[in-house]
Amino acid sequence: MARPMKTPGPDHPITIEPNPARVTVRVGDKIVADTTAALNLREADYPAVPYIPLADVDPALLKPTDTSTYCPYKGDASYYTVVLPDSELTDVVWTYREPHPAVAEIAGHVAFYPNKVEISEAA
Repeated sequence: MARPMKTPGPDHPITIEPNPARVTVRVGDKIVADTTAALNLREADYPAVPYIPLADVDPALLKPTDTSTYCPYKGDASYYTVVLPDSELTDVVWTYREPHPAVAEIAGHVAFYPNKVEISEAA
């Protein structure tokens, strides 16, 4: 069965803009990601989500999982676990490897669940 692909519009707007801040993601004292090239994705009435270039995430801390979800506006999401010496945060990072055309800019970027990690932005 084919999954529906929806295009953002007035009833469900999505905007993607460069984030002018330096975005840092931490788990405790460990820096997981640090970038000045994040994108902010705003979807409908949800809070903005920083999408960080995968190249600015410490690859030694990421382990792909088999988890996947589908968003009709963005496409198939894949997930990563953040692996630390004393713990793992399962499925705390997601990415759209081949996002729908309307949000193609987020390809090569990842997002983090803000209730699982500390995300800070500094000018």
